Amino acid sequence: MHQRSIVRIGVPLAVAALALTACGSRGDSGTTGGGSTGGATKTAKIGVIAPLTGDLSALGKGIQHSVELAVKQANDTNAVPGWKLEVSSVDDEAKADVGKNAATKLAADDQVIGVVGDLNSSVSQQTQPIFAAANITQISPANTNPSLTIGADAAAPKRAYKTYFRTCTTDAVQGPFAAQYLLAQGIKNVATIHDKKAYGQGLVAAFTTEFKKGGGTVVAAETINPDESNYQAVVSKVAPSKPQAVYYGGEYPQGGPLSQQMKSAGLNVPLMGGDGIYDPKYIQLAGSTSNGDLATSVGAPTDSTDAGKKFLSEYQAAGYAEPSAAYGGYSYDAANAIIAGLKSSLASAADAKSARTATIDAVGKVSFDGVTGKVAFDQYGDSTSKVLTVYKVDSGKWIAAKTDTFK
Repeated sequence: MHQRSIVRIGVPLAVAALALTACGSRGDSGTTGGGSTGGATKTAKIGVIAPLTGDLSALGKGIQHSVELAVKQANDTNAVPGWKLEVSSVDDEAKADVGKNAATKLAADDQVIGVVGDLNSSVSQQTQPIFAAANITQISPANTNPSLTIGADAAAPKRAYKTYFRTCTTDAVQGPFAAQYLLAQGIKNVATIHDKKAYGQGLVAAFTTEFKKGGGTVVAAETINPDESNYQAVVSKVAPSKPQAVYYGGEYPQGGPLSQQMKSAGLNVPLMGGDGIYDPKYIQLAGSTSNGDLATSVGAPTDSTDAGKKFLSEYQAAGYAEPSAAYGGYSYDAANAIIAGLKSSLASAADAKSARTATIDAVGKVSFDGVTGKVAFDQYGDSTSKVLTVYKVDSGKWIAAKTDTFK
C-alpha cells in the first residue's frame, strides 16, 4: 500500500468488522516488552511506525500488535541471548509530515535497532532518509510503491536506501496482476481513478501499462481529492465512456464511497482496487451494491496455510482488542526478520546503537519460512515472494477468487 494499504489477516471477517471499532489493548504509543528474558541485562528496541489513530488506525493497530506478539515470543524463548527486546510504537497518522517527526523520535533513541513500518508509501518516502541516516533497519509490511526500493527510474533500477526492506510485493506486480485478471474475464474497456498519492498513482500506472499491453483500452482516466467525500463530478465524467469496470488506485476510506456513488449514479460496473481497499470497512462504506467489486492483495489468504492459522490462533490467544487486519502477517514476519538478524548482530555487541550497521547486513541475508511464505530479500530489499490473490465481494464479504504467483 501501502501502500498499502492487503491479504486479509485476522479473525473471521464478521468479527473483524466489529473489532475495528474497539479500543486498543495497549496505548497508541510507548514501549512494551513481555515474556521472560533469561536474565538479560541489555535492551534493544524494535520500533513500530504506523497510523495508530485516524481512518487507517485499524490497519496500524494490527501492525503494532503483530510486532508485539513477535517480540513477546522472542523474549519468551530467549531468542537473542543476553538481550531483552522491547517495542516502541509511534503514530504517523498516515501523514507524511507527522511520519517524518515520528521517525525522528525513533531515530533519536539509541536503543532502537530496527523499525517495522510505515503503512503508507507516501509516508515512507519521508521516513526512509531519516532511518538511513541513523543506520536503522526499516522493514515495511505494506508499502507497495516500487520506487521505494529501486528508485524513480524503473528502467535503470538502483537501490535507494540500504536500510529499507519490505515483506510485501510491489505495485509493479500487483497492478499487472489485476490487469491480467480483468482481461481474462473478458473485460477490455476500463476507466481508471486514483487519489493522487504515491500508492494510488503508482498502482494505476502499473495497471494501465499491463492492461494496454494485453489489448485493453483505458476509456477514461480521472483523479479524486482524498480530502473530499463527494465524487459525483468524477463519476459524471467517467460514466459516458461506458467502462466495463473502474480500476481505482487508493484506499478504502475513499474507495467505499466512490463505489457507492458510482452505483447510485447508474454506473453499475465492478470497482477494482489494490490492497488499499481490501478491508471489511470498504464493504461497510460501499454498501450492498459493492457485491462484485474486486481487490488484489499481496500473498495468499492467511487462513489458507498452516503457518497462517497458527499465527491467527496465537494472535487471538494474546487477547489484542483489534484484529491483526490486512498486514498482521507481514508485520509479524518483518519483526521476525529483524529478530533473526539480531541473533548475530547483537551476539557480541555492547549496546544496540553500535550494532545497527551489522543488523542491516544480517537482515539482508535472512531466509526463513514465515506466515506469509518465504521471507527473504533481493538486492534491492524487495521481497522475493510474488504471490497475490484477487478477492471479490460476495454477500457482504471478501472471498478469495484467485491466488497465483505473478509471472
